[in-house]
Amino acid sequence: MKAVVAAGALALVLISTVPAGAAGDDVLFAFSDPTISEASALTPLGKGLFATTNDSGDSGRVFTVDSRGDTVGVTRWADDPVDVEGLAPAGRNRVWVGDIGDNSSVRDSISIAKVRVGRGDRTTSPTVYELVYPDGAHNAEALLAHPDGRVFVATKDWGGGRLYAVPKHLDPDGPNRLKEIGPVLPMATDGAFFPDGKHLVVRGYYSAVVYAWPSMDRVGSFRTPDQEQGEAIGVASNGDVVVTSEGIRAEVIRVEPGLVNQALGTASASTAPSSPADESESPAEDGDPSEDGGGDADGGGPAGPIALVVLAAAAAAYVLLRKRR
Repeated sequence: MKAVVAAGALALVLISTVPAGAAGDDVLFAFSDPTISEASALTPLGKGLFATTNDSGDSGRVFTVDSRGDTVGVTRWADDPVDVEGLAPAGRNRVWVGDIGDNSSVRDSISIAKVRVGRGDRTTSPTVYELVYPDGAHNAEALLAHPDGRVFVATKDWGGGRLYAVPKHLDPDGPNRLKEIGPVLPMATDGAFFPDGKHLVVRGYYSAVVYAWPSMDRVGSFRTPDQEQGEAIGVASNGDVVVTSEGIRAEVIRVEPGLVNQALGTASASTAPSSPADESESPAEDGDPSEDGGGDADGGGPAGPIALVVLAAAAAAYVLLRKRR
């Protein structure tokens, strides 16, 4: 009973801290490849290409998809990762892959690797870097990279997640100790930095929160488009925010720019990167040995206490009963 009450309270927080209006659905395409069945990450690569990966249960592979939704390349980098959940940009034609999932919070360490992506199939053997949290195991699904190349992991916790920085100088023999930066929303499923380097966005299943960087002050939020199980978010070089979901032939949707700009409190998020004042260290974008060598928003308005309880309970039951990976 206490768990249900707590879940209901959390659902109420999640529901009541984002604007009431739903996000506009600007569908860019749907994945045509049925093997992309549990997309848990989405990284715009430029020139109409996107990278995505399935979560737990798949082999280590990253799909490159074009603007029609067709798979135009597959990078295979591992046979048996534990639980791949995140991707983050890592320079031209490369992404960081995050084997960071840990539903039971029992892993001694997690890992990241940088792999080549793009058109064409390839099998690579990247350096895999072992990471450890400073405060014990966490489940995580969000991998982010600042425009300056620094990489971060955001944990997925009911009571509120945390953002951790990856060391700048990675030891291939590990373990590499993560550094705690600050809090993020509960049940974070993905995240990304904006091109300006001054903001990042972290999403949950139903909404996303924008934070200022490096202060990690919450500056706004928006509802995400209604999808089967929204777990992925990316930001293109022009500041467009795109999302997708688990499910066969899931759609990739551009979030209405007006909602994003309202959350940012600015006219645009696509200005040149700045140099954050934060001293946390994370990997540089290029020239690092990890490269593979193979071919504050208000609620939507008042509501009666009974209605709020019912809404919170319904949302909590929905979350608890659905499969979450």
